[in-house]
Amino acid sequence: MKRGIAILLSLGALVTSGYFTASKWAIHHTTLTFFDPQRTDRPVAVDIAVRRDKEWEATAEMVTLPVVILSHGNTVKFTEYSFLANVFAARGYMVVSIQHDLDTDEPMVTKVGEQYVGRGMQYNRGIANIMFAIDELKKLQPNSDYRHLTMVGHSNGGDISMYFAKRYPDMIKKVVTLDNLRVPFMTDGKFKILSFRSKDPVFKADPGVVPDDEICKKAGITVIRTAYQHNELSDRGSNEVKTSIQAILDKFLSEDDDAPSTPTHAPAMVEPEQVALSR
Repeated sequence: MKRGIAILLSLGALVTSGYFTASKWAIHHTTLTFFDPQRTDRPVAVDIAVRRDKEWEATAEMVTLPVVILSHGNTVKFTEYSFLANVFAARGYMVVSIQHDLDTDEPMVTKVGEQYVGRGMQYNRGIANIMFAIDELKKLQPNSDYRHLTMVGHSNGGDISMYFAKRYPDMIKKVVTLDNLRVPFMTDGKFKILSFRSKDPVFKADPGVVPDDEICKKAGITVIRTAYQHNELSDRGSNEVKTSIQAILDKFLSEDDDAPSTPTHAPAMVEPEQVALSR
C-alpha cells in the first residue's frame, strides 16, 4: 500500500512539473473584467487559461476549443485555482475562472431548514455571472464550444457548478467538484461526475448531497475520498495536495477522452491508495 502511495506521489510530482512547465511556456493566462449592464454594470472578472497553440488554431478556425467554467469557493479568489486550470489547459481546453463575489455583496449566511441552507441567491447570481461571461467570451473567442461545458468548482463554487448543471443539463459535458456541501449531485447519468471529498471535522456535506455507492455506480459518478482539509483544495494547499489531485484529475480526463459520449459505470468510491495502485 505504501508503495502505491509513493507511486501516486511520484506521478503527481511529474504531472505538476509538466503543468508548471506548460504554464510557464505554453499556457497563456489573461484576466479581463466585463460589466453587466443588466445588473447596474456589475463587474465580472474572469481569468482565461489556454494553450497558446490551441488559441492560435482556434483563431484560425482550425479547431473548436472545449470550455471549462471554474468557480471559486467562498472567500477564495478566482485566480487561486491555477493548479486545476493548468491541467485542463494543457489538454487543450479554454478554462474560464469567474469571480462570483464582490466586496460589496452581502455576506453569505446559513439558514437552517431552507433549501441549500438559503444560498439560492448566491447560486442564481453565479449562474447570471456564468451566462454573462459566456456571452462576452463569444465575441472574443467565437471558436469555442459553449454548448457542452465542463463545470468545475470548489466548495460554494462546486455547489454553483452542480446547480448550473441541474438548471441546464443539456449544456453540460461533465462536472468536477471539490467538496461541494449543499447542492445534491445529479444522478440521472446524463454526464460524468468526479468529486473530491475532504476529511474535515468542520466542513461536512449536508445529508443527501453525495449519493450512496449503488447510485454512484449507476450514474457514472466517481467519488474520491481524500485525507485533506476542505480549505486545502485550492492553490493554498500543499504541493502534496495539489499533485495528488492533479494526477487523479488527469487520469479521469484521459479515460474520458477515450470513452464514448454515453456515461460509463465508473467506480463509486475510490480511495487515493487504490487509484495509485491502478495507475
